Amino acid sequence: MASLTALTPLANLARDWVADIRRNHGLEHATVAVLFARRGPQRIAGRASGNGFFIIGKVEPELLRSCADEALQRLQRGESGLVVSPMCGTNLAVTGTLCAIFTLCSWMRSRGSRGRDRLGDAISASMLAAVIAQPAGRLVQEHITTLADHDLVEVTDVRTFFPGVSKVYTHRRPR
Repeated sequence: MASLTALTPLANLARDWVADIRRNHGLEHATVAVLFARRGPQRIAGRASGNGFFIIGKVEPELLRSCADEALQRLQRGESGLVVSPMCGTNLAVTGTLCAIFTLCSWMRSRGSRGRDRLGDAISASMLAAVIAQPAGRLVQEHITTLADHDLVEVTDVRTFFPGVSKVYTHRRPR
């Protein structure tokens, strides 16, 4: 039993680290939403980490900081819907996974059928999966890959590593 007690601090550290990534993922989405509202759609990608998030795209550091600050303020005021994005890679992962599962199940269920029938069933199954994946992707973001709780979060810095790659640094104040 003593060995489990020794693991508790590690488990807490891991839990906090994952929560920080989820918060930063949500702040990344909110920042991009604010950026798009100000400047219109553009080619951009993001990647969350435990201490902030990267933005890959042509965005001036001052604009990125301003968008991140506004996004954080809006999240802190309760605009939790900003953490879910229709452009998130989570949606692609959910779509791909569901299409693969539905297609495999369809393929296995129709063993013994003609190849043309099996192919039609597999295509229909993957199309159904793609339709189901839209709301499923949003739910996965909302409940698994992002967090809307940003009460103790602050944006501390924005740094550009080289043209087109910047990082927004965040810090979570202790409770």
